[in-house]
Amino acid sequence: MSLKITVYSKSACPQCDSAKQLLKSRSLDFEEVKIDDEAERLAFYAKCGPSVRQMPQIFINDQRVGGLTGLQAALAQLGR
Repeated sequence: MSLKITVYSKSACPQCDSAKQLLKSRSLDFEEVKIDDEAERLAFYAKCGPSVRQMPQIFINDQRVGGLTGLQAALAQLGR
């Protein structure tokens, strides 16, 4: 099964770098969308819901799995 993975990240973000490195280490392709502008980031958070206040935000097949911890849990559930 092919996975469509999108990583919303910002520059100088250790968690963002860790999430991308995890995906690369498992040879999983992903699209990265950098949101470095504060206004854009706040608009993105508002669109995701009130509980979202940090980067990265990762989506697998258009479903938000959350940040690094959510990505690890989703990959384990998918057997990846």
